[in-house]
Amino acid sequence: MDFQAGILQDGSPMESLEKQLICPICLEMFSKPVVILPCQHNLCRKCANDVFQAANPYWQSRGSLISGGRFRCPSCRHEVLLDRHGVYGLQRNLLVENIIDIYKQECSSRPLKKGEHPMCKEHEDERINIYCVTCEVPTCSMCKVFGAHKDCEVAPLQTVFQGQKTELNNCISMLVAGNDRIQTIISQLEDSCQSTEENSEAAKRELCARFDALAALLEEKKAELLQRISQEQADKTAFIQSLICQYKEQLEKSSRLVETAIQAAEETGGAAFLMNAKQLIKTIVEASKGGRLDKIEQGYESMDAFSVSLEHLTEAVHALDFDPAEEDEEYFDGEEEEVEE
Repeated sequence: MDFQAGILQDGSPMESLEKQLICPICLEMFSKPVVILPCQHNLCRKCANDVFQAANPYWQSRGSLISGGRFRCPSCRHEVLLDRHGVYGLQRNLLVENIIDIYKQECSSRPLKKGEHPMCKEHEDERINIYCVTCEVPTCSMCKVFGAHKDCEVAPLQTVFQGQKTELNNCISMLVAGNDRIQTIISQLEDSCQSTEENSEAAKRELCARFDALAALLEEKKAELLQRISQEQADKTAFIQSLICQYKEQLEKSSRLVETAIQAAEETGGAAFLMNAKQLIKTIVEASKGGRLDKIEQGYESMDAFSVSLEHLTEAVHALDFDPAEEDEEYFDGEEEEVEE
């Protein structure tokens, strides 16, 4: 069975006007009252209310304590925000309603043409006016009485039409509500993405601050240890320098004593020599026996005591890692489940 829809096949201005007066929800001409959305698109109030109820299942009724709701325009997906009155708070488009009245009057005054109705292919003079429930196709009365559908179960075309149109409207409402829920999830994911970026920047700043503080602490400790080494160096150097001065003084005294002894040894007169020789010998003997100066111990100049082992600190730095964030993982898993739903 084949048929063609015969709605204004000549592409007349009236056909173009009719297309502009079709509701995107019920796919029929707008029914009064017609509401205009903030995006300037029009809907039947009943269709707008169906979409609104599907997108806001917990919104009870007009005058409810729940404050408003939202849904998306089926034509442009623009978000429509409503107050506590719901779709009854939207403005009626009286201009479109007047145009519909004029259009219907014009259509009713035009003579009915044969081509404006779908006709049966088997019986060219018969209009498609019943629906074969068994074969699930529209047909004509002649096909039911004498044709291929005489043994089939049939129903009034308008009854099946209204039933399937209602079912289609319900499907559209479900799709619109599902799209709105998906858009909500997308918005939540976008917010989560932005929050992730912001939290990452904050975590980077905190990590840099902690490492900077650790570096400052290491620098402070290094300066302290360097100061201790410098102090030990100064003490040992001062002690060694004092010994050098003492040995130099002793060397100078010994050198003068040697010169005096040499001069005495060159004396040729026995009496003159003997007058000073005994005392000079005693002085040399005492100088050689007494007045021994301090000496530094073996390894005195070593600085091995100031060696620092940093192996444990190096291992600790290599072992640095982030603390496990179980709560964040659970939250992320919860978001994945919500997206899957």
